[in-house]
Amino acid sequence: MKTAAQPFEFVTASYLTCVNSQIAANLDELRVGIEQASDGSIFYHTFQSLGRYHFLTEGFSNDFAQWVLAALNRNELAEQLAGLDIRDYPSLADLRGDLRRLVTAYCEAHPTEARQSGFEPFYFSESVVVTVPLGVEARTLPEFHDALTLVSHDTFYHHFIASRLRLRLGANDFSHWFANDLAEPELARRADRIDIYTNTLDTAREELIELTAVEL
Repeated sequence: MKTAAQPFEFVTASYLTCVNSQIAANLDELRVGIEQASDGSIFYHTFQSLGRYHFLTEGFSNDFAQWVLAALNRNELAEQLAGLDIRDYPSLADLRGDLRRLVTAYCEAHPTEARQSGFEPFYFSESVVVTVPLGVEARTLPEFHDALTLVSHDTFYHHFIASRLRLRLGANDFSHWFANDLAEPELARRADRIDIYTNTLDTAREELIELTAVEL
């Protein structure tokens, strides 16, 4: 049985949402906002929205798409924005670029609609994270598997989704540990491909539990 070079340390996390000064009332202003927003804000409205809507497997998965649909009733653009798979992006700059490209293309094709105000404005926000160690560690795959069955939504979300910004979007904490400390690159790859769109946090965790059980 393999023992990791460094243990996996589970933490729990709380997120304090901060509303920024940027506000968009229409698509033209949303385009400018996406261009000027902080990386933390882009991350909040895409990756972190998955955590806020973790119990949903249908509907749009990022805040930009939700607002374009609910506040502006622009179904076509909303579907295009929702179609961006955040797992495919190696950096937030690339994700920001595609968000801006889609909104800009729609504004240029529909200039009148681009200036029409929505039912409510879009408030650019981001979050500050506070982490607390749980005192739970895993050095082997069986220990990791057992601990994963006990952790909360907040812990799983922090390690599986929010960690991508800290790791430059290359992976999640679990896959990073599998590959670099446990020397299990194939397990890391399979864990990283668990679908975060068709799963809730509960079912994503169940998939990872099953995956690590198979590997025992």
